[in-house]
Amino acid sequence: MDFDFSDDQEQLRDAVRKWVDKGYSFERRRAAVKAGGFSREAFNEMAELGLCGLYVPEAHDGMGMGPVEAMVVMEELGRGLVLEPLAQSLIAGGVLSGYAPETLKSAWLPKIASGEALVVLAYQERPARYQLDICESKATPAAVGYALTATKSIVPAGDQADAFIVPATVNGQLALFLVERTASGVSTRGYGTQDGSRAAELVLKDAPATLITLDGLTALEHAVDIGIAATCAEAVGVMDKTLAVTADYLNTRKQFGVVIGSFQALRHRAADMKMQLELARSMSYYASLKLNAPAPERRAAMARAKYQLGNSMRFVGQQAVQLHGGIGVTDEYIVSHYFKKLTQLEMSFGDSLHHLGEVSMRMQDTAGVFA
Repeated sequence: MDFDFSDDQEQLRDAVRKWVDKGYSFERRRAAVKAGGFSREAFNEMAELGLCGLYVPEAHDGMGMGPVEAMVVMEELGRGLVLEPLAQSLIAGGVLSGYAPETLKSAWLPKIASGEALVVLAYQERPARYQLDICESKATPAAVGYALTATKSIVPAGDQADAFIVPATVNGQLALFLVERTASGVSTRGYGTQDGSRAAELVLKDAPATLITLDGLTALEHAVDIGIAATCAEAVGVMDKTLAVTADYLNTRKQFGVVIGSFQALRHRAADMKMQLELARSMSYYASLKLNAPAPERRAAMARAKYQLGNSMRFVGQQAVQLHGGIGVTDEYIVSHYFKKLTQLEMSFGDSLHHLGEVSMRMQDTAGVFA
């Protein structure tokens, strides 16, 4: 297979990398963390590059691109530890363009593409433990649209978002709704997360909601799979930069009069990090290439990819800290922030243990050495 990127994809990568290198310095990121973990200014700058509209069709003022372009962008944002949740704009663009009625598309997709509106997926509930078909939220028909009652946890930039995509049950069937943050009955409680970004608890009490689709489970699975593919790509970017910083440290730090990178044991550990990075990269490619596959094939691919990425993230992050020694866990040194980011990404859209179960559950009867 040809894994070379097209000229357009390389130009997109170059544009995002230049913005990250010049416009999103570690100092700017640190300031954003102190300000709460989200910068609307930085988010708007990404929108000006067209990144928020990657999955928005051209008919709705988007770029109309696909999973490979999204993967390229997310890798570069991962290298820069960008806090602003572009993956959520990808999810919103993909879900609304694929499942929403035309009136909803026309109202929201251009605003998502321009960065005027940040629309995020609010699906996690305490009893669900990553299971998408477990949903206690309820929606009832109202005079106009629906009234939705729900409590959702760890909503990315929830108190900064303009609207939410919310799953809830209607007469026992899972459906997907759009709820504006300024609507009555909507309350959020924001907080910082481990990696410095922002999340919120979302509480809805008979909040007015617009139906996206009654086939909510199908749409929600697709939304989460877009998130998994984006997370895998972002993690590759984080690990790539983590390894580069670690290699530079090994070739600079001296002990016993020589650079510690000359020690064979440490070189072997760095080589193991590189191997895990390349395993992760190949599975990230696999996830992105399978994102438009039929649902059963797509779901199985995402579980496999996220499981491998989880293992690689944990290994690369832990080895980077160990090879740096005490400085590796200090807030002043960037490796600790890469480690935090990798730890949080491993938990996003299902942790490794969950996806190992998904891989096992989706194995066919012919799977195994005797197939």
